Amino acid sequence: MLLKIILKGIQIVKGENISILNIKNKNFICDYFIICNGKSKNQVYAIFQSIEKITKNKLNEKPWHKEGLKNREWILLDYISIVVHIFQEKTRLYYDIDNFWKEKTIDN
Repeated sequence: MLLKIILKGIQIVKGENISILNIKNKNFICDYFIICNGKSKNQVYAIFQSIEKITKNKLNEKPWHKEGLKNREWILLDYISIVVHIFQEKTRLYYDIDNFWKEKTIDN
């Protein structure tokens, strides 16, 4: 349920390029990464606010930890089982965590 509510929060403010990485049983960090981006610092912050508001209102959930609110290039929300990464597009391309974690989730 938390996953669906977070996705709705991203979609409300038109977050782009949403990726959901199932990393359950692949690491000890969390079960899912949700990665998305906005077109500006303002949109990145709006996505953060939308997620925080909808998870609080619908599920009474607050993030355990949050980072990046000051520079708004990459905001991270940690809900323990789900970690949300909200990027500006250029920052997302630079760090390329989508591909890094996709490689880690491939079963060999």
